[in-house]
Amino acid sequence: MSYKCSRCKRDVELDEYGGVRCPYCGHRVLLKERAPDVKEIDVQ
Repeated sequence: MSYKCSRCKRDVELDEYGGVRCPYCGHRVLLKERAPDVKEIDVQ
């Protein structure tokens, strides 16, 4: 799954043993990438 580091803005791929830390700068806040498509909700 692809994440983006909130400090250095680089793409980070996490494996199951890597932990939650950016391998480039060591920051621990990673943002999950969202899909570019917009979802519509039918409100009734």
